[in-house]
This record gives sequence, structure tokens and C-alpha cells, in this order.
Amino acid sequence: MAANSSSSTSRKVLVIAGDFVEDYELMVPVQALLAFGFDVDVVCPGKKKGDKIATAIHDFEGFQTYTEKRGHDFVLTADFDAAAAAGAAAYAGLYVPGGRAPEYLRLDARVLALVRGFFGGDTAAARPVAAICHGVQVLTAAGVVGAGVEATCMQSKTHTLCRILSTHHNNNDANTGYPACAPELTQTGAAYKAVDASEAVVSGQLVTAPAWPGHPALLREFVRLLGARVVFE
Repeated sequence: MAANSSSSTSRKVLVIAGDFVEDYELMVPVQALLAFGFDVDVVCPGKKKGDKIATAIHDFEGFQTYTEKRGHDFVLTADFDAAAAAGAAAYAGLYVPGGRAPEYLRLDARVLALVRGFFGGDTAAARPVAAICHGVQVLTAAGVVGAGVEATCMQSKTHTLCRILSTHHNNNDANTGYPACAPELTQTGAAYKAVDASEAVVSGQLVTAPAWPGHPALLREFVRLLGARVVFE
């Protein structure tokens, strides 16, 4: 693997998580990014490095919605206050996992301000952003997903997964999310379109996927956007 820059910022990724974040959607990407050689700051508002957050396991077991079970504890690797003070300029990219956590993280003005910085904001150039499943709730609350409505949905055997098509500023953004996020997306002018659970959608700096089955596609594209590549010798 080779990155496009040797600076520490080019290899540092911020992950914003919280209690009852989805277990797979936090642990798998963090471990994968570490394996690629990135430094990963996992932060949570109101908590510091070394504090724990609880995770939840979401699964699709034939019901009309996902089931939820207690997952592992996760030890935070950085302080939220320090990350917020440093801002997007201190990082190569942002990853927002799903689960329950986005429901309350989107209510924190500091989280939203930090997210906006990765989309250009006032102090930094736009940087790669990845979001999965309910993680798009944080993006919609931050106002970084814009208007342009066109919606279709795909029904699989046990659940519906959606692809969101939206416009951010003057760019055409395409991103995916779990359909439970549809009300927020509709209110912001975003629309959704069906995509397989194993797929990811890239639009400019943004890559999104419907749920954890899309990790391989999501991470492949996110790492590419971060300027890294895998070389087999």
C-alpha cells in the first residue's frame, strides 16, 4: 500500500461514534484502516481517549425491520474535544458508522460543525467522507446533503436498502443509506434509489453504503479517495 503523501495528516482518519453504534460498522472499518497503515482517531462527544462506548449488533432475521442485540465495548482512541478543536484540516478523511448512535450524535452542534468542515466549510478544503447505514443521519442534520429528488426502492427477502441521490452545492452527490432514514432525506430534498447491500456509491468526495455487507466496496472506494493503493508484489 502506498499513500499519496508522507505527511501525518494524509494518513489520519477521524471516526465519529457514540454509544450503541453498530458493532460491525465501527470495528471492521477501523481495523481495516489500521491494517492499511492509517492512523484512526475514534471519538465520541463527552468522552475521552480510553473511555468505552457500547455497540449494538443489527441483523436482518426475517422481520419487517432489523433486530438489535448488545455488541462489544469499544475503547476510544482520541478525545472528541481535541478533534473538534483541530477540525477537518487535521485529518485526511471522515468515516461515520451507523447504528443507534447517529440518532443522538446529530443533535450535537459540535459534531455537525466538525462534519461540515470535511465538506469544505470555512476553514478547510473538502476531504473524503464515508458513511454507512444510519450514518447518513449525521450528514443530513449537518446540511451537507442537498436537494434533487428521484426515488425508487428495492425489496430483498428480508429488508429494503436504498440509494440516495442528492445534490450538494453544485455537485451531483449519490449516496446510500438504510430506508429508515427516508424521512430525514425527504425533508432535506434528498431522494433514494435501490442498491444491493454489497454495493457502495461514490460521488465526488463522498462514498456511502446501505449496511455492513457493503464494507468491502465502501472501504475499497474510501481508501482510494484517501489516496492510497494496494500493490501486489
